[in-house]
Amino acid sequence: MSDTKVIVDKLWNYCNILRDDGLSYGDYLEQLTYLLFLKMAEEQQQLGLERIVPEGYDWPSLLDLKGEALEAHYIAILNHLGGTEDLLGVVFRKAQNRIQDPAKLERLIKDLIGGESWMTLDADVKGDAYEGLLERNAADTKSGAGQYFTPRALISAMVEVMAPGPDMRICDPACGTGGFFLSAFDHIVRHHPNLDPDQKRHLRSGLFTGWEIVDNTARLCAMNLLLHGIESPESDSPVHVDDALRAEPPRVW
Repeated sequence: MSDTKVIVDKLWNYCNILRDDGLSYGDYLEQLTYLLFLKMAEEQQQLGLERIVPEGYDWPSLLDLKGEALEAHYIAILNHLGGTEDLLGVVFRKAQNRIQDPAKLERLIKDLIGGESWMTLDADVKGDAYEGLLERNAADTKSGAGQYFTPRALISAMVEVMAPGPDMRICDPACGTGGFFLSAFDHIVRHHPNLDPDQKRHLRSGLFTGWEIVDNTARLCAMNLLLHGIESPESDSPVHVDDALRAEPPRVW
C-alpha cells in the first residue's frame, strides 16, 4: 500500500467520526487544511527554517489547552491569521471553526495531526493526500466537487518538456494545489545549481502567478508555496482566488 493511500485512509476514517457529530466531509477537509498547515509550519521551524506563523498563533500554542479554552484559542488563531491580505491570509481566508465539540478538536490536534511528522513526506505525497481526500469526498457525495487534478506523472512530463528556466515568469490560470509550480521550482533548482543572487531572489519571489476559483484549493496552493520557501508569509499573494476567464488578466506576469 502506498504512503499516499495510508495517509488518505487514516484521515478519511477519522472523518467518519467527525461526521457523526454533524460535520460534513467538506467542512472536515477545510479544518484539516488549517491544522495540517500549522503543524507542518512548526516542523519546518524545528528544522531551523524561517518562521511562517507568528508566535502565539502557532501549533505549540494549541497543545496545552483543553475544552472551551482550546476552542476559543483556535477560533482566535483563525481570525487573526485570516485577517490579512498577504499570502498567509490566503491560507486562512474566511476561516471558521466547524468542529463544535472541543473534545473532538482536541483529539484531532493531539492524536491525529500531532501524531505524525508531516514534513518527512515528500511534496508529492502531501499534495496527493489532499487530492485523494477531495476525490473520496466527490465519490462519496456523488457531487463531482468540480475538482480535477492533473496526475503527478503528467505534470512532471510536461515540466520536463517545457524546461522552465530561472529567468522566466510562470503563470498557471488554474493552479489547483500548486502541482505545476512545485514541479517547475524543483526542475529549475535541479538543472540550474549555480544561480546568481538576482535569480535566487526571483526564484523565491516573483516567479509564479496563479489563479484558482475554489477557496479551499487556493489555500492548499498557498500552503504548499510557503512550506517550500516560495514567497514569505507577508508577501502579496501570487495566488489569486478568482476565475481566470472572468476578464483579461492584468500584465502582472
